[in-house]
Amino acid sequence: MAVKKINRGEKTLQFFIYICIVFLSLAILLPCLNILALSFNDGMDASRGGVSFWPRVFSPDNYLEVFRDGKVMRAYRVTIARTITGTMLKLAITAMAAYALKFKFLPFRKSINFLITFTMLFGGGLIPTYILYAQLKLVNNFWVYVLPRLVDVIHLMMIRTAFETIPGSLEESAKLDGCGYFRSFIQIILPLSKAVIAVVALFTAVSHWNDWFDGAFFMTSDKEWPVATVLQQMLNRVAGLNRETTNLTALLVMERRQVTSDSLKMATVVISTAPILCIYPFVQKYFTKGVMIGAVKG
Repeated sequence: MAVKKINRGEKTLQFFIYICIVFLSLAILLPCLNILALSFNDGMDASRGGVSFWPRVFSPDNYLEVFRDGKVMRAYRVTIARTITGTMLKLAITAMAAYALKFKFLPFRKSINFLITFTMLFGGGLIPTYILYAQLKLVNNFWVYVLPRLVDVIHLMMIRTAFETIPGSLEESAKLDGCGYFRSFIQIILPLSKAVIAVVALFTAVSHWNDWFDGAFFMTSDKEWPVATVLQQMLNRVAGLNRETTNLTALLVMERRQVTSDSLKMATVVISTAPILCIYPFVQKYFTKGVMIGAVKG
């Protein structure tokens, strides 16, 4: 078997591509290492600058300060419950809606698609949304985190497009064997759409995990705050203390804590992103295929 020779131009192009990939990887990796080093570095020492990719004065005080209050652990339970419940319910409802919309004989299919797409163009705004949630008894209710996010138009279209690429002959064969729509959906459609389902699950879980807005605006009790809201409020409080620190006694108190608002920010970034980073490798193999699904249809 003849081996294709690579000419000088192709070698130069490959070398240039590899160099670009290395620089892009370093541009992503080095800031992450810097954040991790600052989160484990003594806050007062880090405020002098010069900490790059390794802690100069190792200290766990930043993380101890974050977890010192029991609110953080309670907030983690709320966030985990919200992420799991919201992701599972959204996948179930969005997938079933997409399965129904893929059939061309669905009554009023075009009108339904138009109404769904129309919601992408306009939003009610914060005040009308708050009034609506208050009338639906969702304010100060755990389900305010879940119900408004059950269907996302973009994810609905992604899943519908993936379902449309599955040959209809498979469902026809299943019908001949006595399968109904629900059984075909569970045993044929979903197993063949694992890539797009995994991508939508990842996007949804990240959205739930990182969201602080709903807790800050629709929850008056901090007992139902997710971890992102608790950490955001904590950073605001620390920043306010730093702005109000004007006398020597207060400065000495802050110095004894060995914690600064910047060091706390680095610790909160690590705490917020670490769980998602642990999950991402398990769905990475589906990511590219799921995002590009439907781009080329045969």
